[in-house]
Amino acid sequence: MHERTHNELLTEKRGDVIITRGMNIFSRQFGVVGKCDVLEFHRSDAGVPINGWDGLWIPYPVEYKLGSPKTNNCDEAQLCAQAMCLEEMLCCEINVGALFYGRPRRRTVVHFTPELRNIVREALKEMHQLYVRGYTPKVKSSKSCNSCSLKEKCLPVLMKSKQTVSKYLSERVREEV
Repeated sequence: MHERTHNELLTEKRGDVIITRGMNIFSRQFGVVGKCDVLEFHRSDAGVPINGWDGLWIPYPVEYKLGSPKTNNCDEAQLCAQAMCLEEMLCCEINVGALFYGRPRRRTVVHFTPELRNIVREALKEMHQLYVRGYTPKVKSSKSCNSCSLKEKCLPVLMKSKQTVSKYLSERVREEV
């Protein structure tokens, strides 16, 4: 599902909507970088100019998720963080975006409320505090780890094991050879 969404060469226009994929985003204010799966620009007099396109456009981020909606708000917070980066980059205000879930194959509209924005700010603040302290929180592995795009970087299996990181890495290197 993500192969098409991250194809940066694929941009299309459907009526009054421009659809881009795999757009790199950042925020100096929050000290983060990321990538939007899909970023739609909807034509609107309240929008911003987009280089190479006539008219004004409102950004509308769309995040693709393989499974179904979660019971917590982590997906909504991720999408809101993308919107906050885009707001800084494009000097605009973004009030809404969407999550597309692969299992029900439908979009869920997400409103970027002040409460959700505050959750994102607090999470980013905590992330930077952990970084400054040099502390990496322990992985709380679950069945959702199996479909996570960061599984190979996070290595949740390592946390279930009682072996040291160096022993685990040595064994993985031997497996590759």
